Parts: sequence; structure tokens; C-alpha cells
Amino acid sequence: MSFSFIPQYAFRCVTDISANFIKNLGIGFLMIDLDNTIAAYNENSPADEVKRWIDEMKSAGIDLFIISNSRRTTRVEAFSKILDIGFINKAYKPSPKAVLNAMTSANASADNSALLGDQILTDTLAANLAGITSIIVRPRMCSNLFLALRFFIEAPFRAACKNKSEALYE
Repeated sequence: MSFSFIPQYAFRCVTDISANFIKNLGIGFLMIDLDNTIAAYNENSPADEVKRWIDEMKSAGIDLFIISNSRRTTRVEAFSKILDIGFINKAYKPSPKAVLNAMTSANASADNSALLGDQILTDTLAANLAGITSIIVRPRMCSNLFLALRFFIEAPFRAACKNKSEALYE
């Protein structure tokens, strides 16, 4: 467990991450943030490219799970149902408690687990505190000043990531 704001891997978006990449890391259990990671705040269902990406991960034998700080239980539950994957909402990231609970429920270990999200201060920190692989993507939408400011503040930590996808800078 490490208190670090630096992600281990950075990508432009979830669909830039292949199942082979995840498998080559030895990851069998991938926890995914919902809001602004796989769906913008104003999206009521997953985009087709996200559904295809989820199917690719499942076909490769990667177990998926949504870990969300959202208090909107019906939204998280709806996405979980559409994507046919489990979820925890009100996760209170950066606390690693929900991450560790999800791993326990899936019989997953830190060695084969990762958390994928769009926020350094919640998702990356929660993954690093839980001792698992941290993967960051750009937010799907920076639709307001607060989100744009947060992304700007987090930029130095994204830049410090040693394993950045070239697509991050396109």
C-alpha cells in the first residue's frame, strides 16, 4: 500500500485499453469507475463503443466490477444491469475499503486486480492505497469549470506516470 497520486498507467480513454494489455499485466479482476470514465455524467446508458469494450474484456476472461462514488444508486445499478457486471456505489474513494471489499467478493488478490478511473485524487489514490494496479484515463467530458479545474490540477500527476499511452497526447 502506497500513498501516491501517480498512476501506473495512463490512457486517453477506456477503449484505448486492449484486453491483451490487461491480460499481459496479469489482471483478471478489473474494477472500473463509472462517472466520466465509462460514461459522461449526462449519459443515461453506456455508449456502443463502451459496450463493445466491456464485451471484449469479458470475452478475454477478465472479471469486471463498477466502483463508484456516486450516490445515485439507480444510475449505477442501471449501468451495472445493462453491462451485466457487479457494482458498489457510495464507495467513498480514495478510501480503499470498497476496492478491498470488491476484491474479497470476487476472490481476487492485489496481484491480479486493477482499478481504472478518471480521477487522480479518488481512483488512482484508492488503487495505490489498496496496493493494486492503477490505470487512469482522461475524463469523458469536462463539461463545467470544476471538472476542467480538477483535470488541470491533476495534470502533473498524469505527466509523472511512466507508462503513458501515445494516444493520451493525440
